[in-house]
Order: sequence, then C-alpha cells, then structure tokens
Amino acid sequence: MGKTELLITIILFNLFFVLFVVAILVYIKKYKERKREFLNEIQISNEIHQKELLTTQLEIQQATMQQIGRELHDNIGQKLTLVSLYTQQLVHENKVPQASKRIEQIYQIINSSLQDLRSLSKNLTDDNISENEIVTLIQEEVKNINALRKCKVIFEHNADGIFLEFVKKNVLLRITQEFLQNSLKHANCNKIKIKLYSSAEIFLTLSIQDDGEGFDFSKLTSDGIGLKNMKKRAEIIGGKFNLESKPGFGTTLTVILNGPS
Repeated sequence: MGKTELLITIILFNLFFVLFVVAILVYIKKYKERKREFLNEIQISNEIHQKELLTTQLEIQQATMQQIGRELHDNIGQKLTLVSLYTQQLVHENKVPQASKRIEQIYQIINSSLQDLRSLSKNLTDDNISENEIVTLIQEEVKNINALRKCKVIFEHNADGIFLEFVKKNVLLRITQEFLQNSLKHANCNKIKIKLYSSAEIFLTLSIQDDGEGFDFSKLTSDGIGLKNMKKRAEIIGGKFNLESKPGFGTTLTVILNGPS
C-alpha cells in the first residue's frame, strides 16, 4: 500500500470515527431530550391528578358537611324543638310551683342550644363558597376577626366581579383563614392588612401582612406544618406562593394566580 492509499485510509478512518462520535452524541442528546419530555409529562400528569384529587376531596367534604347540617336540622333540631315545647308547657301549667324557676332555666338553655344548632346547621348546609365571590368571603372573615377586637384587620381590593372556580376560592379562603389564625395565636400583632388585586399583568394577587413578632424559618418545628399546607394548596391551584418573615418585622404572605379559572 502506497503512501497515498495509506493517507486516504487514515483520513477515511478518522472521518468515520468522527461521524460515529457525532452520531453517539446526537443519540445521547436526543435520549436526554426524550427523557426530559417524559419526566415533564409525568410531572404534568401528577399535577393534574393532584388538582383532581383536591377537587374531589373538597366536593366530598362539602357534601358531607351539607349532609351533617341537614341531619342536625331534621333530626336533632326537631327533637330539641319538641323538648322546648314540652318545657314551655310545664312552665305555663305551673303544676309544680317550687320547680318552675328551674324549669324556666332549662327552657332558656334548650332554646339557646336550639338557636346555636340552627346557626350551625345553616352554616353547614349553605353553599357559602359556591354562592359568593372571593371578595365577599374574605370580607366575612375580616368582619368576624374584627368583632373579636384583638387585632385590627384592613381589607383592600379591586377584585369585585372576578370569577373563580370553587376549588380556587376555597384554597384562597383557607389560606387567608390559616394566616389570620396564625397571626392571632402566635404573632401578637396589632394590625393585619389584606390586599386582593387584579391587573392587566397579573390575574389575581392575594397579599396578607401582619405587624407581629415574626419568626425565623430555621427554627420552625411542628408549627411549620400549617405553612407547608398553605404552600402546597397554592401550588395545587397553579399559584405562586411566597412567605417572608423576620423576628421583629412581622410576616407577609403573597399568592399570585397568573390566569383565570
């Protein structure tokens, strides 16, 4: 074999070797891309499954509460009403004068219990979340907290008329309730400010800030479970969750929804 043939052989060998290496690199790249796409599909599928699971859980919870409310009203409520009527009849007949005062007290207790039961039954059977906008639901929470006179809650919003499906309203309401309860129990705050805003850039932003003691994330123990649950709930409805706190500087929570329901 002459030098020319040898040179051509070496060049061809090197060329085939380079092509072989390139083919392997292309294969590896395609394999990684397919693997990445497959993992993304699994992640999307899991997220969809989690959302469907949460929706089902909330629907079951709602149906169960309504059933309990109806049972309280139709069964226990009617029995208490009968007892109240019998007691009232005993008071009016006054057949046992020495016991009339105690009977009157029993009658008052039964009536008070009956009113509490009716209120509880109404709260359980009324589809409050489905029938009201998120603004109204938060306003009700603010009204309840302010009635306690422990902490002043201010609510600012421009989200009247914003439509949210049941699951998203439920999650935003539960996150708000969780934050308010945590602030009242642990933060020793004087003021809580809630903002619910919609803009051209962001579909909906929920921001809650207290002026309490704040906390150090690294020192959270079992109390951190509620914070993790709020984050998980927000992520399930496609929301971006952020919580900032520092000892002595209060706590701020933000949930951002980038698209309509």
